Parts: sequence; C-alpha cells; structure tokens
Amino acid sequence: MKKRIIVAVLGLVVIIALLAGIKFLQIRAMIDQGKKFVPPPEPVTTATVKAEAWETALSAVGSLTAVQGVTVAAELPGKVVGIAFEAGVPVRKGDLLIRQDTSSEEAQLPGAVALAEQTGSDLERAVRMVAEKIISQAAYDSAVAAHKQALAQEESIRATIAKKTIRAPFSGRLGIRQVNLGQILRDGDPVVTLQTLDPIYVNFTLPQQELARLHNGLPVRVATDAFAGLTLAGRITAINPLVDPDTRNVQLQATVANRGEKLRPGMFVTAAVELPVRREILAVPTTAVLYAPYGDSVFIVEDAKGGKGGKVLRQQFVRLGDKRGDFVAVTSGLQGGETLVSTGVFKLRNGQAAVVDNKLAPQFQLSPKPENN
Repeated sequence: MKKRIIVAVLGLVVIIALLAGIKFLQIRAMIDQGKKFVPPPEPVTTATVKAEAWETALSAVGSLTAVQGVTVAAELPGKVVGIAFEAGVPVRKGDLLIRQDTSSEEAQLPGAVALAEQTGSDLERAVRMVAEKIISQAAYDSAVAAHKQALAQEESIRATIAKKTIRAPFSGRLGIRQVNLGQILRDGDPVVTLQTLDPIYVNFTLPQQELARLHNGLPVRVATDAFAGLTLAGRITAINPLVDPDTRNVQLQATVANRGEKLRPGMFVTAAVELPVRREILAVPTTAVLYAPYGDSVFIVEDAKGGKGGKVLRQQFVRLGDKRGDFVAVTSGLQGGETLVSTGVFKLRNGQAAVVDNKLAPQFQLSPKPENN
C-alpha cells in the first residue's frame, strides 16, 4: 500500500516538473522573441523649419467706445405728446425724436410777439422824437428797455418750445426707447441712447517701456471673438500724456473704420500695434510642438545611424516666442532647414523609427481662414 502511494506521489511530482519545464521554455521563448521584436516605423507628416521676417507687434486687450455717444435726456419737465423715432434706427443731426407738451408756451407766444412788435414801433417813434427833443432822454431809454424786455420774453418762450422739442444732437444710431406716449418727464429723464459707430474708438494700454516706440499714426489691427476671422485696421490717434502711477501703463486710443457697424461700444477686443521694425525668426507649425510643464519640445526627423537606412526621431527641447496663425516662433533650440514632425507628436517617443508620409499633411498658413468660421 505504501509503495503505491510513493509511486503516485513521484508520478505527480514528475508531471508537475514536466509542466513547469514546458511553461518555462515557453516563457523564455516569448521573452527572446520580445527582445528581438522591432516595432514598425511610425508614419509621420513633416515640415521644414523656415527662417522668416515677422513684423513686430505690441499686443494688448482693449475696449470700444463711441466717437460720440450720449443718452438723450429731457431738459425741462413736460408731458410726452409725440414720439417721432423707432428704436435702433440711424438718424441725422437735427432729426426730431420726441415732442413734449408746449400748448402753454404756444398760447403765450403770440402775445409776446405782439408786445415785441408794439415796443418796436414805440422805439421807432421815440428815436424820431428824441432827435427833435420832443421827449427826454429818460423816456427814450425806457422805450429801448421795454423793447429789449419784450424781445427777451419772446426768445424765452421760443427757447422753451425748442427745448421741449427734442432733436438728435448729432448723426448716429439710436438705442432702445426709454419713454412712452403720455409719460410725464422730469429734468434729466433719459429718452434714448445715441451712438456714432463709424468710425469707432479703441482704448487700450501698453507698458511704459514701449512708449519710446509709440507715436500717432502707427497702424493697429483690431479683432474680437464676437466675429471670428474679422480683423479691422485703424491707426493710433491719441496717446495719453499721463502714465498710470499704479500700473506704469500708458493709455492709447486708436480710431478704426467700422463700416457695417459690426463693432459696438463696450465690446472687448484685442489690439495689435504694428511697429515698422521686422525681426528674423524661425517658424514652425504650432501642431509640431509637444507642450509640457517641464518644457516644450519638437521631434526632429534624422537619418538612422550605423548605415541601417530609414529615419529616426530625436526629441529636441525648444523655447517659443510669438504665435501667428498656424505658426509659432522658436527663439532657441532649432536651426533653419531642419525637418521635424508636424502633427501627432503626442504619440511619439525619442529614438523611434519613422517613415515620412505627407499625403495628408495639412497646409499651414499665417492667416488661416477656417471653413467653419
């Protein structure tokens, strides 16, 4: 009985050892095969590092203000008896906006006119009579004073009627109506906003160290995220003589043509002042850069060493500058004429084999115009 148990145990041990040996040989063969495995080259698109001359621009954020903008308000109290405008429409200088009740003034005006005419006639007679010394100089002076007083009364009534007949002080576009027919207005109550939109002002600030390079007439490019792809051109028209003592920034104002009135006062915009100096840079596509917290890098495509043929990738850390369209300037780390991977750099690694395939390479532009704008 004991012999049978010993034989069974020995047989089980032999079987386990045999299976373990087979498994060991299989794992060793897989490891050897893995060591010998060479991954296939990664297809990449490429671009050439270009030396270009970019214009120098000073960028800033700013806001838009109207060349002329005001909230039209009532000068005198009165009841609104007529509204002669539609909200949001353009008007010309002098166009009637609203009429307040002037029935009392219009009733007083004929009497004031008649009194002015009467005192005028009295003055004419007084002139002849004082020349002939029929009346005294004091009587003549009284006639002159009475006529001036009557004229002043007439002009006062006409001025009151004019102030209650509210007109556009300048040409522009009206805002939302803030009065209703029959409403009693007080002094200073708003009627409607009026803004001149073409041209329009852009107010922005730049650091004081740039002041020596700034002067009136420099071109300015203005863009806003409200209209993707829209860039308007203008020029600096005013430089504030006072530098902000808190921020050490100087305020500038540019005038921009706003045909179509797309830009509106109060909008946020970006402004770029174009300086006459151009600087030499190395431009690479923005998609060629692998952005990382520890440093930005690109992958340069080089010939494989050792005469093996093919291409390999070398990761190169770079320092970046300004961005323009689809390109970014490289200030250090690259040389002109080098070939680098232009897309899909997030999936690459240093020393990886690669094969160049530019059939589907995108076209990079300094002034791209996406179709979905």
